[in-house]
Amino acid sequence: VIDAAESGSPLTAVWSNNSGMQWRGKAPGQQDDFGTIPVSPTFGKTAGWKIIKGRDFNENYKSDSSAVIINEATAKFLGFKNPVGEKVKWDTEFTIIGVVKDMVMSSPYEPVKTTIFFPLTEKGDVLDIKLNPKISTHEALAKVEAVIKKYDPASPFDYKFTDEEYAKKFATEERVGKLAGFFTILAIFISCMGLFGMASFMAEQRTKEIGVRKVLGASVFTLWRIMSVDFVVLVTISLLLAIPTAYYFMQGWLQDYKYRAELSWWIFAATAAGALLITLMTVSYQSLKAAMINPVKSLKTE
Repeated sequence: VIDAAESGSPLTAVWSNNSGMQWRGKAPGQQDDFGTIPVSPTFGKTAGWKIIKGRDFNENYKSDSSAVIINEATAKFLGFKNPVGEKVKWDTEFTIIGVVKDMVMSSPYEPVKTTIFFPLTEKGDVLDIKLNPKISTHEALAKVEAVIKKYDPASPFDYKFTDEEYAKKFATEERVGKLAGFFTILAIFISCMGLFGMASFMAEQRTKEIGVRKVLGASVFTLWRIMSVDFVVLVTISLLLAIPTAYYFMQGWLQDYKYRAELSWWIFAATAAGALLITLMTVSYQSLKAAMINPVKSLKTE
């Protein structure tokens, strides 16, 4: 174990909410709803949060018993230019000693919740542990379980991994991604079969034309280009229609996510290049096969 801390909520959820807080400059009738998480002094180090203003909790400071740390979303909501040192109050008055960078603890589809971290005054509901990566997970968990059983034998050893809990939040996207990948491959395969069939048909229809061109001195490359250019033009037209449509619908789909990747031009450029490459690879076999036929055989009926 590298670090450990206690808290009132796991890193992937906010279990407690409170409203009715008072602070300097609060507008009359202003509604508020804050996530509240009691934490031990080592929580920040264990969770790996980033202090952007002020300082972390320190168990050596007695004054920290009435101190709080807020996230960026809370600092913005409160409207303080410099939140450190400001007072907030429910039944008890607290002093803000630090501001931490927003962490996605609840739904990744919603803005980060305004959250306030308090000093833990009793046993926490969750024990947060940062395992040593140099030791196998199985071995580390066995040692942790032994310690817990020694000091708190009545508590069940029920553990969860933070990365797995985050992954569950994206389970639907994972399934959609796998299905989209499968049907994309299937669509590409069917398209290639169609292109291959069309190339075979066109090569058969233009056998004599190719023979005449070859007799007149056309090179294999020239014949390949003549056979392939029609397909390239069709695919290019398809891309010109498909890319704007795909961009429009993808932008609409991404609007459902608060945190999302931006659509870059290179994604569509790479897709277009890949489509053209697959097209050329698919039709080239039939094009080259037709271009390399002995013109005597193709013109023997003339």
